[in-house]
Amino acid sequence: MFKQLSDFFDKHLLINDTQSETSLEHSLQLATAALLIEMTRADYEVKETEQQKIIELVTQHFSLTTAETAELIELAEQEADKSVTLHEFTSLLNEHHNYSQKVHVIELLWEIAYADGEIEKYEDYLVRKVADLLYVKHRDFIAAKHRVLDNDQRS
Repeated sequence: MFKQLSDFFDKHLLINDTQSETSLEHSLQLATAALLIEMTRADYEVKETEQQKIIELVTQHFSLTTAETAELIELAEQEADKSVTLHEFTSLLNEHHNYSQKVHVIELLWEIAYADGEIEKYEDYLVRKVADLLYVKHRDFIAAKHRVLDNDQRS
């Protein structure tokens, strides 16, 4: 198990001096997408609306083509399958994202959680856990949730 964790970090998440900005950006995208994948699995029922929402959010948030989005989501699913903790993803985001970017990740998680029109207790728990791991203040965690809920009611 430790070997898998080490391999994951070496392959995707550890950023060293020789890696380019493109490589760093790809790793950050992969970590964010993997967290979104984990959100779809939080209530043990992956819904089509959640999968479609991931495609929409990843495409918009990272300005990717359809093919790039599909590739990123496929890689993120593989990494989420292999991961043993959320720390694998959140540590990278903590190191390379500023506070507002981390709050935005929390908002993306709320978007996935609410994609089916309701937030299950397991989904709420997962967003709360990721917010804690990203050191997002409770008020910003709640504000992100309200932005998502308010945007839905305006639609």
